[in-house]
This record gives sequence, structure tokens and C-alpha cells, in this order.
Amino acid sequence: MAIESPDTSSSRIGELLVREKLITPVQLRQALEDQRSTGGRLGHHLTKMGFLEENELTSFLAKQYGVPSINLSDFDIDPEVLKLIPKEVATRHQVIPVNKSGNTLIVAMADPSNIYAIDDLKFVTNFSIEVVVASETAIADAIEKYYTSTVSFDDVMLDFVEEEEADLEFADEVEEDINVLDLEKSAGDAPVVKLVNLILLDAIRKNASDIHVEPYEKNLRIRYRIDGLLYEVMKPPVKLKHAITSRLKIMSSLDIAERRLAQDGRIKMKMGRGKEMDFRVSVLPTMWGEKVVLRLLDKSNLQLDMTKLGFEEQVLQNFKESIYKPYGMILITGPTGSGKTTTLYSVLSELNKSTVNISTAEDPIEFNLFGINQVQMHDAIGLNFASSLRSFLRQDPDIIMVGEIRDFETAEIGIKAALTGHLVLSTLHTNDAPSSVSRLLNMGIEPFLVASSVNLIGAQRLVRKLCTECREPIEVPPQALIDIGVPPEEAEDFQIMRGAGCRNCNNTGYKGRIAVYEIMPISEEMREFVLNGASTMELKREAIRQGMKTLRMSALSKLGEGVTSLEEVVRATAPD
Repeated sequence: MAIESPDTSSSRIGELLVREKLITPVQLRQALEDQRSTGGRLGHHLTKMGFLEENELTSFLAKQYGVPSINLSDFDIDPEVLKLIPKEVATRHQVIPVNKSGNTLIVAMADPSNIYAIDDLKFVTNFSIEVVVASETAIADAIEKYYTSTVSFDDVMLDFVEEEEADLEFADEVEEDINVLDLEKSAGDAPVVKLVNLILLDAIRKNASDIHVEPYEKNLRIRYRIDGLLYEVMKPPVKLKHAITSRLKIMSSLDIAERRLAQDGRIKMKMGRGKEMDFRVSVLPTMWGEKVVLRLLDKSNLQLDMTKLGFEEQVLQNFKESIYKPYGMILITGPTGSGKTTTLYSVLSELNKSTVNISTAEDPIEFNLFGINQVQMHDAIGLNFASSLRSFLRQDPDIIMVGEIRDFETAEIGIKAALTGHLVLSTLHTNDAPSSVSRLLNMGIEPFLVASSVNLIGAQRLVRKLCTECREPIEVPPQALIDIGVPPEEAEDFQIMRGAGCRNCNNTGYKGRIAVYEIMPISEEMREFVLNGASTMELKREAIRQGMKTLRMSALSKLGEGVTSLEEVVRATAPD
């Protein structure tokens, strides 16, 4: 079907939406202009521009055309029903078969008035077509989910011919003599290509953040990190370890002949609907072969709205006050994988205006942000954080972001930049906000420089969010809550939730993660404490007295709101 243009049908639907007061005339005009420039359905543009919720549009269309609406996420579609409509036809018409009854096929469509699509489906399937309405996004997601997942790992593994165990052991003994041409050939074999593609697509579908390909003496293991925890997904035959590794290295433009040194690369994959996915690839030689770890970088999932990161209202207000100061240093601390980069990117996005010059030194650059000058570090040629900082100061900067303060030199230049009229953002690896002051002092920075340059220190962790589809209340003894830090007067009224596990969350009980924050503004009183050489515990007590919520306190707030579980609070945060 050709791309729909803004015709009388679109205008009529738009006018009806205005009449029902679901959108305003101005919003309709803007959506029609957007439709003229890019094509597509009017409803898609209205939801994309935030003028209308998808469920509102679906309910309206169902009422307008007199057909039922459907929530596709509530259905498990039978593979036999899916076979009735080829993927190409489903993609062309943006339809998905839902069920069949006798000689009638029930099909979900975003546009029930598309008689051309209905006629085509009748011709292709030889069934009578009954239409139900679903949102355009839900149909696109269902096409991607069902038509891709019909190829399973088991199906792909049938493509490989099993070999005798003795042959496998012999192959391990002569591992160093493997010919590069053989590796290239095996990496290009259709079954290997299909398996690697399926691993990448399956990880995207399951919202994994990392893929681990791990060789052992007699096993090869594939694991995904989902919401912070690793899950094993398959064990291919160990004989495939070189072929899979080589395929990934070829896709990353790495040297497949070099198997003794660590290598880093990148894969860019184009998905449907203009979506792109980047994989940051790290190859490490281990005892039994090369371990490959891929970090999934999905810009469409990058959360740059600070109000949705996990900040509480007062904490967010303190944070924003600090980032809008004209100069000074803001430090975000926490272990690897605690979301520090996302927080810094959200700050940069908030501050990114045409009137300011922003430069960042990153290792590596995870996401490209328009309007920001991002520099990738290359230690081998002397391009490190310290040298980049020096260069930035000659580039007329307003805001500088340094990926990490690792040594005295970087810390010293960063603090001098903060004292000379620049806003400096960076990260440290410390357990909480107060201990960051001690870390800077231990690097050799003078207390008066720390006191006068640092505006705010924030520590953060990520906790898994309970699945909203299957969370349920549970009874927990008040003493157990008191033991983890809940005030005794609140323990009786605390409502604890847990995830029972369902299809929506892969039976884990959790879906997604949210940050918990410990935000410590450096007030005048805190500066006095730093100048007087106060210990970490003294700084922490004073910060709490001034209203700072610790990581555990922040996590307990999320627990009380039913956002996370008791187990996650204990796992992610230390007691105060």
C-alpha cells in the first residue's frame, strides 16, 4: 500500500476528533502539516506529537467504525494463525492476524476503513476478514515480535550438523592452528549468520543491556543482562565458538586473525521504522577462547527527561538549582552500571541551548547528542581526559563534561576550570556522596579548592521496578522493615509489593529500572566542614541534618510507593 497522504479521509477523521474535543484545531493543523512532509497516517502523527494518547485514538476509531478494539499485549497469537498472512503482507498493510473461526480470519488493523488492504487479505488468505482496531505502534511491535520470534534458537540449531565428541576434543587441542580463511568461511556460513542475527534481535526484544558470549572447556554459554541481572539464554555447541566470535568480529570490523589481544569495536544495526541500534563490542582472550561482550546502546530508550529518572520533587529542585549555577563542579558517583552517564546526559540535554558551548570528553562516547561537541578518548596517542580538558579551555567553553576523574591531573584541571567561570560535570567511583570529598583530598587536591569549587555531589544506584501487570501486596513483619531503616512510626502503615511474574516481565516480576539518588548540595556550612578536615561520617551526619536523603532512604521511598521490592532495596543499597 502506498504511503497515505493527507486526503479527505484524514481531514474527516481530524474534524471528528476536534468535534469530540480530543484535540484542538491548532493541533490538527500542525499534525496535517507534519503528515504532508513525511506521509503516514494522521493518527500516527497526532500520537507522535503528543496531542493524543494511543488508547484514546483506538477507542475513538472503534466507536467511529463500529468495530471492537483490542489490546494486542493481552494476546498470545497462535503460530498457525500467523502463517495465514505472510510477513511482507502484514508489514505492507500494517495488520496482524489475531484468530480464526471457521472461514473467518480476525485481523487487527490501525485503519479499519482501508478496504484495499481488506480485499488484498481476502485474496491472499481465502478467508472472510473480520476487522478489530489496534494502535499503529502495537501492530508494528506485534509484527516485529511474532514474525521474528517464529524463528527460534532450536530451529536455527537444527541447521548445524552434530559432530562426534572426539572431534570436538581434537579441535580444542589444535586451537592455535586454526586457519584464518576457515574462520572467515565458517563465520559467513548461513546458519552461523542466522544464529548471530537471532541472538542480537532476541536481546533487543528482551530489552537486554548486554550480551555475553562465553567459551569454556566443554561449553559455550550465551547470557543476557536484563534489568541489571544476567540470565542464561542458550548453550550452542562448543565447536561453534570460533565461528560465532569471528562473525561478531567481522560485523565489528575487528581483526579475526588476532586472538591474543583484547579488541574493541562497534556494530550498527538498522531496525524497522527508521530505528537504529548500536552495539559496543569488547573481545577478551580467555583460557578457552575469546569472550565477547556486547553493550546495547538504544538511543530511542535514552531517558533525557530528568523528571522521569527517579528524583523526588525536593531532591530534583536542589539538583536543578546546582546545574543552573554559572560555574562550579557537579560530581555524580556510583559503581559501573549505576546510570551515571544517563544522569549526565539528561543534565547536558537540559542545559543544551544555542547560546552555550558544551564540550565533553568521553571514554567511550555512548550516544551522539546534537549540539554538543563530544570527544572520544585515545590513550594510545595521548588523548586522555587531562589533555582534552586543557584543549577545551582554549575552545571558549561554557559547560565541560569529563567522563571520569581518575587522577590528580584531571581533578586539578577540572577544579581550576570550575573556579574560572565554567560549569564542570564529571563522575567518580565512590560508594556515596560524602566519601567523594575524601576521595578528592586523597588524590592530593587541597581542602580549600574542594570547598570552593564543588557545587553538588550526587550518588546513585539502579533498582529494578516491579512489573505493573503482576505486582501484588504482601505481608511483611513491621520489625523486618524497621531493621532495614523504615522509621518505627511508619512501619505499621508501609504497604509492601512484590512481582508475581507474568508473560509481560518474562516471569521475573520486574520490568525496567529506576534510579535512587543521594544528592548532597555543598552549602556554606558544608564548605566549613570540608575546610576543617571533617571525616566522611561527620560530613554525612551534617548533610542528613540539612535534609539530604541517603541512598537507602531514597530506596525506601520507592519501596513505600510500590515501585520496587524489599529484596531490591537490600540488594542495591547499604544500610545507613
